[in-house]
Amino acid sequence: MLGYRDGKLYWRTHDLAQIAAQVGTPCYIYDLDGMCAKLRTLQSAFPQAEIHYSLKANANLAVIRALSAAGAHFDAVSGGEIFRAVRAGVAPERIVFAGVGKTRHELDYALQLGVAWINVESSGELTRIGQLSRALGVRPRLALRLNPDVHADTHPHIATGHAAAKFGIPLDQAAHILDAHDPERDPYCIEGLHVHIGSQLQSVERTVEALQAALALIDRFPFLRTLDLGGGFPVSYIGEPVPSVEAFAAAVQPLLAGRQISLILEPGRYIAAENGVLIVEVQYVKRASSDTFYVVDGGMTELVRPALYGATHDVLPLRQSDAERTLAHVVGPICESADVLRTHVLLPLLAEGDLLAILHVGAYGAVMGSTYNARPLPPEVVLEGDSWRLARRRQTWEDLLREEI
Repeated sequence: MLGYRDGKLYWRTHDLAQIAAQVGTPCYIYDLDGMCAKLRTLQSAFPQAEIHYSLKANANLAVIRALSAAGAHFDAVSGGEIFRAVRAGVAPERIVFAGVGKTRHELDYALQLGVAWINVESSGELTRIGQLSRALGVRPRLALRLNPDVHADTHPHIATGHAAAKFGIPLDQAAHILDAHDPERDPYCIEGLHVHIGSQLQSVERTVEALQAALALIDRFPFLRTLDLGGGFPVSYIGEPVPSVEAFAAAVQPLLAGRQISLILEPGRYIAAENGVLIVEVQYVKRASSDTFYVVDGGMTELVRPALYGATHDVLPLRQSDAERTLAHVVGPICESADVLRTHVLLPLLAEGDLLAILHVGAYGAVMGSTYNARPLPPEVVLEGDSWRLARRRQTWEDLLREEI
């Protein structure tokens, strides 16, 4: 995917420095062909599953259109994400609406559109859906999101299936809801279960544990015919070993064999992360004691994961160098001590104006971006085959004021 050619960093046939020269820095660059290839890998590993790309990972309209054309369905966690998907041409019946705090306005919008599923997170939400469904005269399909009290082996901020997490319905409460459900009389049809225990899962065992809990409920209630197993397939950010999607498939498939259950998966990071980079320019080189700081023009406003999760992203210079590499810190311009993109990374000696690529920014980069310090959002570029185009222009200072009264 990424490699040096004639001393320059290329992505497939694209000279990244040339793109940056035309659109400026910081900027995001996404490989749409690479995203579609990751989707095909999932489709091959889970041929019986409906793959719903998780929009929260990267909801650029160009990304949505490319994945939709490649056969993806979509998982939305807000009314705004549903709106983006529909605006990109996705039919509502290819969208699942998840999310722990759906408002009346969002639910009303989803019900009127006729989304495929709503994943219910609480008994209160179920009551609200019932009220709105009666008022609108619709009968939506629902899945109960379970909290199986499984501690996923991942960062605590992205573990969602344990008892202390805000997500999902405890198993005993879910069983009570299902016991009380009347498929003939209720203004909705509960037809499935949803289980998502977290992201960046480091082993298949916790997924199996959560699946077994869901299957125990499915065995009790024959009207449950669909299982949404969430996402969480891990990505290797700096070469660390992670289980493959084939390993997850090998663990899951035997438990589903012989059952008449439709399977849904909701990958996001797995499809998008490695297929995006953030290009930044060195503004200053600072040396303090034994430390070298490369101050660049992108920071936590463009990539908050290092500050939020302690995440580590690899860094590559856009110009190849045979010079000795030394440890340095790549830091952003934001007025916060947490604004550090990478600490203690081996880099050749850099100078003002040099460009760096921050890798694996295709997921949870732009979508988590902010305009803190009154910084306009960067442009987003997409690569398609041998061509590239601007998919989102750079904001201006004027744009930052446009909505203020």
